[in-house]
Amino acid sequence: MQVEALRLFIREKLQDGRLPHEQISQVQSRPADGQKCDACEKLITIAQFVVTGTSLEGRGSIQLHVECFQLWDDERSARRSSPRHRVRSRDVGPTVAPSDFRLA
Repeated sequence: MQVEALRLFIREKLQDGRLPHEQISQVQSRPADGQKCDACEKLITIAQFVVTGTSLEGRGSIQLHVECFQLWDDERSARRSSPRHRVRSRDVGPTVAPSDFRLA
């Protein structure tokens, strides 16, 4: 259930523009140093890896946990390929809070 809550949170952020829809032109993964994940809003600890990416459209970069990056990419791809994945705000239901999920 925690992964589904995170997936919903990422969908909300894709919908309202807090996370980009476009492809990432450059991706790097490295040990983290305490950054905040743009998807789940939790700290990426030094024991974890951070995935950073720069958008193709040059609108900035994102930094995510590895798991959050995979979920973001899945949701971003699904929204672009299928109209049934395009969620309107009234379809999302209550806002998902970062405390509703936990990364392993």
